[in-house]
Amino acid sequence: MFSLHGYGPSIFEGTILTLEVSLASLFIAMLLGIGGALAKLSTSPVLSGLAKLYTTIIRGIPDLVLMLLVFFGGQILVNQMATLFGHDEYIDINPFIAGVSTIGFIFGAYMTETFRGAILAVNKGQLEAGYAYGMTAGQVFRRILLPQMVRHALPGFGNNWLVLIKTTALVSIIGLDDMVRKAAMAAGATRMPFTFYVVVAINYLLITTVSIYLLKYLENRYSVGVRRE
Repeated sequence: MFSLHGYGPSIFEGTILTLEVSLASLFIAMLLGIGGALAKLSTSPVLSGLAKLYTTIIRGIPDLVLMLLVFFGGQILVNQMATLFGHDEYIDINPFIAGVSTIGFIFGAYMTETFRGAILAVNKGQLEAGYAYGMTAGQVFRRILLPQMVRHALPGFGNNWLVLIKTTALVSIIGLDDMVRKAAMAAGATRMPFTFYVVVAINYLLITTVSIYLLKYLENRYSVGVRRE
């Protein structure tokens, strides 16, 4: 057994923070994904164009570059705006907010494509039947479109979630004390980088493995009553 030299609780705290960043980023990504998918499928050329521009830009710029742009560029923008309103003190952007916002914004683009494909997979005849029955657009979405969309979206959603978890490692470069940064500090103090980064790798593997089983359960749950070809 290898020793963590008293840094075990610190790594554990970093792991909890990593999970918090992951879940908060996922929430933002889902909201942006649903909004982006509906915008892409809308008849409005403005909404459709903005959604296409959003997904094109995000998928064309590396995640690390976006993280740095949002964190450092965001600080410059916030402080310039504050100066215009007479606020002279320097404002630091919270690394947690910057990290969650950036990761959520990035994966919102991928979720957009996932949800768009899932919506297109739903039989349009069922939606038309709902409107003919007298349902409102909101009722059709909640009762017909959403349940079936979830089933079609789960495989792509699961892949995005697993990649998102690993992407949270980027928040360590902007000063957030996730488990990667905690491991780096412990490695620097003990000169045992391999030991601490192995622990981080195992933690990520545990999180993704549990996620895979939960996603598999959800896929089976939403496939109940669906005939497989």
